[in-house]
Amino acid sequence: MSIAKRGRFYHLRRRVPRRYRGVEPRETVWISLHTDSEMLARSKADRAWSQMIEAWEARLAGNSEDAEVRYEAARDLARARGFRYLDAGNVAKLPVEDIVERIEAIPAPANQPDPVEAAALLGTIPEPRITVTKALQLYWTLAREKTFGKSEDQLRRWEAPRKKAVKNFIAVVGNKDIANITRDDMLDFRQHWLDRIEAGEVTANSANKDLIHLGDVLKTVNTMKRLGLSLPLGELSFKEGEARTRPPFTEDWIRTSLLAPGALDGLNGQARALLLGMINTGYRPSEGAALTTDTIRLDCDVPHISIEAEGRQLKSHYARRVIPLAGVSLEAFMQFPDGFPRYRNRATLSAVVNKFLRANGLLETPRHSFYSLRHSFEDRMLAAGIDDRIRRDLFGHRLDRERYGKGASLDHVAELVRGIAF
Repeated sequence: MSIAKRGRFYHLRRRVPRRYRGVEPRETVWISLHTDSEMLARSKADRAWSQMIEAWEARLAGNSEDAEVRYEAARDLARARGFRYLDAGNVAKLPVEDIVERIEAIPAPANQPDPVEAAALLGTIPEPRITVTKALQLYWTLAREKTFGKSEDQLRRWEAPRKKAVKNFIAVVGNKDIANITRDDMLDFRQHWLDRIEAGEVTANSANKDLIHLGDVLKTVNTMKRLGLSLPLGELSFKEGEARTRPPFTEDWIRTSLLAPGALDGLNGQARALLLGMINTGYRPSEGAALTTDTIRLDCDVPHISIEAEGRQLKSHYARRVIPLAGVSLEAFMQFPDGFPRYRNRATLSAVVNKFLRANGLLETPRHSFYSLRHSFEDRMLAAGIDDRIRRDLFGHRLDRERYGKGASLDHVAELVRGIAF
């Protein structure tokens, strides 16, 4: 490193490191230190060289295929040149003298403006899309201070619930840009968890943890990347016992609204059939979605479905059962005798159905959901005086006494179900 006076000011003279030869055509650079004082020049030299290195690094990154890296490089390069990065639209709104200053700052060896520098100073690098998946990738770096001192096992256990929360959200809502996440998206995700709480598959505490971890990822990225988004994350947590308040649809609502001609036409075929199937069976949405050719039995004296641990774990051993098919539920299964591959082993069914019902005014009250059909079936059985043992067997619930015998025959249960079926 050498310092010499050129004209009025002192300059720093250094050879260009080999690493930067691809973005810097000169073998040696002279960097103005903007002072005629040798002592002050020497004090400024290290900082001036560091800024030059930063600019070269930004130019290297500016050739990256990664949109996030390229955008950050443009911001860094603009800062290194003494400007704030602005997108092209905002650059165009600057006073003419400011625009000219940016243009004149663009290096132009052989009278050809450098494209990387021009993009940084004129704001032509578009802000990258940050999807939910990308947000999680960014989160590991942005939140790295939370991992200091963690063992490998502790780090794995810290990462796992955040990965799970993002995976669950994407399964229900999709891998959206975080800037486009709406309140409805978050309510659909909450409804997914409410249905699972109601089905006894998870606790309210487990659902709340998922919501907290997802919120942590999104809020951290929003804050640290200075995105300025208003994320719709408020008032989503569950209170203990809240899930038990989900009301049933009334018989009149099912008949005149859900089963009105054309009411469900906008819902895709498999989801529509699963909804209709639930009306006269009361199965859990996940149980219906898991049915296959082997467990949908139509070619027999009493058409029925068999809830089994086929490729999945049942809620309890009581959940293994057969349910006769009648009315609109039988008609629905006749259209899909091989089951519902679109929703098998996926967590999206309830979100799709609830979104459709909400958008089309088919929820009897805001507290109703797809899962309310299960409650409706139980209420209709109760009103019809169907024996408690039979009700519990159909629902896959534990009997509060010892079970004797095999229970009612399928023929007898089918007759009872036909009596209350739509």
